Amino acid sequence: MIRYDLVCAHGHLFDAWFSDSASFDEQVKAGLVECPVCGSTRVEKQLMAPAVKGSRKQPALAEETARLRAMVRALHEHVRREAEYVGRRFPEEARKRAREEDAKPVWGEAAAEEVRALREEGIEVLPLPPLPEKKN
Repeated sequence: MIRYDLVCAHGHLFDAWFSDSASFDEQVKAGLVECPVCGSTRVEKQLMAPAVKGSRKQPALAEETARLRAMVRALHEHVRREAEYVGRRFPEEARKRAREEDAKPVWGEAAAEEVRALREEGIEVLPLPPLPEKKN
């Protein structure tokens, strides 16, 4: 996994993780990487210094990595427990339930342009980070 420091066209700084640099390039080109502040999909990498790991910091890094993986797994468990999986019907179900009071939340799949359309309609949509793989 690679973590990139990113900046959007409006100057908001954020970071994101990618499986490799090609994955970053593909996702940016498809408009799937967006600023968490303003939703802009015009993002680029910031200049970064390589992380040089010393043997003394390895245990702390391993602990932090394990903690972050556990948080992502817990998030997935929470979504699966509290929301209904609707698969590719996600855009339609999100629109329908946005109009209903006390509707159960949904999760599923949507293309980048579908997500943009939902957000433009004022419907909150958040990406669910992928589950960490073992030894990732």
